[in-house]
This record gives sequence, structure tokens and C-alpha cells, in this order.
Amino acid sequence: MGGKSQTEYTAILCDLRALVRPDKAAFLPGFFRAVPGGYGEGDVFLGVVVPDIRKVARRHRTASSSTLAQLLEDERHELRLCALLIAVDQFGHGTDEGREQLIELYITKLDRVNNWDLVDLSAPKLLGAWLLHRDRSLLDDLLASEHLWRQRVAVLATLAFIREGDFADTLRIADRLLHHEHDLIHKAVGWMLREIGNRDVQELERFLKRQYPKMPRTMLRYAIEKLPETTRQDYLTGRA
Repeated sequence: MGGKSQTEYTAILCDLRALVRPDKAAFLPGFFRAVPGGYGEGDVFLGVVVPDIRKVARRHRTASSSTLAQLLEDERHELRLCALLIAVDQFGHGTDEGREQLIELYITKLDRVNNWDLVDLSAPKLLGAWLLHRDRSLLDDLLASEHLWRQRVAVLATLAFIREGDFADTLRIADRLLHHEHDLIHKAVGWMLREIGNRDVQELERFLKRQYPKMPRTMLRYAIEKLPETTRQDYLTGRA
């Protein structure tokens, strides 16, 4: 690593360490299932809350790509999240060339985007925004990987499409993941369906009328959360 990157990395680490809260250091590993057998097994937490990580990311918003790569390789969760927040900021203000480099880094380091908050805060504003007007076959590759976090990245990336009124990929992916075994995928798909309903409730209900009997309960509950109570109960009791 070059001298500049090492300096940036050290400065970011020092800033994060200064914001450590012992109560959060004790709480976060359990919250993110960083326990033996948990979906976050092996993750390490300093104990810094997201608002404080955002402050550090803003302070270091010009960090180099090599610094971001180093942060993403770090075992400490907050350093990886800080790198992703910096990348999101740089992507939003960058040139086409700069955005392409950030997406290349994101895809190369995707195995380090390995908990739900890391996915949710990065996939829509990086990969989703990048694919908005491009070929989206990468999403199918991620789904076919049978890797939990890659699959959640594919689901969450479609939030960028939903925000533009484009629901087709979300609905197609929801069909494909109806029988997925993991609760975190059920929640992600249900959330994206709810986002569709926030914009076009008829589109959501067309999907539900066709698929709700097959949907995992968690997915269904997330999808119908904003519907009128009587409609919600019809779906939950099978009367819809």
C-alpha cells in the first residue's frame, strides 16, 4: 500500500476508534448475529453507531480507491461500512469514469459486503444506480450464486429501479425467490414489494393475488404492511 493510502486508512481508523461506545461493542455482535452459527459469524465490531460512521465517511469523502479497498478487506465491520458510505458519496458526485471504477471495486470486493446493513446501504445507490440504464444480467448471476449476501445485493439493487417506476426486475426476482430458505431474503423481497406498493398499489396487488398463498409469512407481512388493515387480514387469513 502506498504512503497516501496508509495515511488515509490510519486516519479513518483513528477517527472511528475515537467514537467507540463500549455498550455498542457489547451489543452489536449479537444484533448482527456475529456468533457461532449466525449469519454474521466471524464479523468483528468496534462499537461505533451508524450516524457516527457517516460523520467519519463525510470527513474522508475523498479517500482513494486503494484506501477503500484496504478498508473493505478489514475484519472490522465499521471500517467496511465506512468504505461503502464513502463509495456511495463518491458515486453520487463522480464522473462516468469514476463511477465505473467504484463499481469495479464494489464487485471485486463483494464478498466483503457481508451483512445486511452493508448490503442495504450500498446496493441500491451503487449497483442499482449503475445498472439503471444498463444490462442487468449481473443480477441473475448474483441470484444463481446461492450466496446469501450476493442474493440480497441483487434484491436491494432493484430499489433504484423501483424509485424510477420500473418494477419488472423486482417482480421477476420475487417470483424466483419465493421458496428461498433464509429469513433475510424473505424480508428483503417483502420490503421491495412494499416499495412497489407505495408507488403503485395495483401492481403490488396483482402480484399478491397470484403468489400470496406461496409466499413465506415474513415476506407477505413485509409486503402488505402499508395496505389497509382489512386488506391485510384478508391476505393473512387466506380470504383475498
